[in-house]
Amino acid sequence: MVLAYGATAVELDPRSVEFKEPKDIKWVRNAAGTNEQAILFGDPAKPGPYVVRIKWLPGNFSKPHFHNGDRFFVVVSGTWWVGTGDKFDTEQTVAVPAGSYVIHKGGQVHFDGAKGEEAIIQVSGIGPVKTEQLADHAH
Repeated sequence: MVLAYGATAVELDPRSVEFKEPKDIKWVRNAAGTNEQAILFGDPAKPGPYVVRIKWLPGNFSKPHFHNGDRFFVVVSGTWWVGTGDKFDTEQTVAVPAGSYVIHKGGQVHFDGAKGEEAIIQVSGIGPVKTEQLADHAH
């Protein structure tokens, strides 16, 4: 067993283990200013597995939409609010607390976001992800 104390630094072999501390995670705000995203692994726009963190800013929600495949979530911090169906109403959402696991099923309409506090969620799946807004059908 090897323990690190004081000035002794342990170097991990990056071929075996890769990690980022929270301060090194690069967050990018979306154009609407409702959330920030950080791609941790892969690219949801390309074929293959991906892992993304989404930071929902308080008082912001997505509008009803669906994706082309299943997406798997863990609520990292805060409370994430999730609703189903094509009628957007933040009062018709369920509070999903930190530590929870959620699956958004491909092709099924939902909306989600944060109410009074920031919520950080982590999503994984297989790309490429296509998102279709229900409003797109109105044109």
